[in-house]
Amino acid sequence: MYPSSFFSEKRPEVLHSLIAEYPLGMLVSTQQQLEVLHIPFEFQPREGDMGSLYAHIARANPLWQRVAADSDVLVVFRGAEAYISPNWYPSKQETHREVPTWNYQAVHVRGRISFRDDEDFLRQMIASLTRKQESAMPQPWQLSDAPENFLSAMLKAVVGIEIRISEIDGVMKLGQNKKAADREGAVTALFDRGQQEIAGAMRAAGREKR
Repeated sequence: MYPSSFFSEKRPEVLHSLIAEYPLGMLVSTQQQLEVLHIPFEFQPREGDMGSLYAHIARANPLWQRVAADSDVLVVFRGAEAYISPNWYPSKQETHREVPTWNYQAVHVRGRISFRDDEDFLRQMIASLTRKQESAMPQPWQLSDAPENFLSAMLKAVVGIEIRISEIDGVMKLGQNKKAADREGAVTALFDRGQQEIAGAMRAAGREKR
């Protein structure tokens, strides 16, 4: 990840918040061959020195047999993102010295992976992940809603993943290098296009810069 001083993000609370809001991560391993999986993670910030990530995959997925325990992996989390047109900058109308760009939020997590095959771990991890994702539902689904024999069979069909985090950093490219008027011009255009998440993030980044 290119560590531009304008966009580099090291604050744990910011990085942790993005993972919690956008839990679908891209798991990357290069141990035997390039492996990429898109799976939702549960983040436990208080486990170990830097926290842990938990997930699960289908037992039929060969990754858990191809990737050795305790090997290094990368997980990428992406937040809000959007194309930014130079036409949205007031200064472009004056100087024409602006070009298109793409604003985005991303967190890279590096750590050592292990695979968990015990039902108690899988039950607790999936129950916790489900509670978080169902919390905003009118009638939250929970594991006890499923018949026990069905649930037990489903748990036997998956393998747990645990990643002990060794490094975490991020990039929040949100127009911090632009003049306030140009950044606000882009924010207004994004709100008008219905892209509230990235627009709100850019406006918040502008307030932090003052």
